[in-house]
Amino acid sequence: MNDTIKDILGQLLTLSNLPFTEITVREADAMMIADITSEKPSYIIGRHGETLNALQEIIKSMVRSKEGLERSPFIVIDVDGYRKDQDEKIKHMAESRALKVRKWGHAVAMPPMNPYARRVAHLHIANSGNFDDLTTYSEGEGRNRHLVIAPDGDGELTVELDPEPAVNLEEGFENLDI
Repeated sequence: MNDTIKDILGQLLTLSNLPFTEITVREADAMMIADITSEKPSYIIGRHGETLNALQEIIKSMVRSKEGLERSPFIVIDVDGYRKDQDEKIKHMAESRALKVRKWGHAVAMPPMNPYARRVAHLHIANSGNFDDLTTYSEGEGRNRHLVIAPDGDGELTVELDPEPAVNLEEGFENLDI
């Protein structure tokens, strides 16, 4: 599948006149990661990562079709470390909200995020080993879908939006594209 992803992505970038110098594909954590090196990464990333997200969805669909798969594979496309930097900011934000859940004793909703960003936050809370007393779930519809971090338990939970701004510029989130 690595060669298929690399070939389709290279052809699509070339046909779209999006400049790149190299594409490498690797497998990590049950997903395929395509790293693109480019002299003009902003052309591929687009405003708030919109072009990159669209490209990722197109590639998933094309690979699914070409490989004859029943479901789309989980493919992540990164350009010059952009996605990796965003992931770290999302993880930091999730940790910050998780600590507030512990402090306040009730669920806290993160800001609306795309499915990929919600998955990054969910997996980080679930797998870090530091938040075994918490659980996460998504709620809302469409562009308002968000992740909720809550105390793990059977009791009735009250979900409140975080009273602090979703993105505090002093915490280094000024360039977070969610």
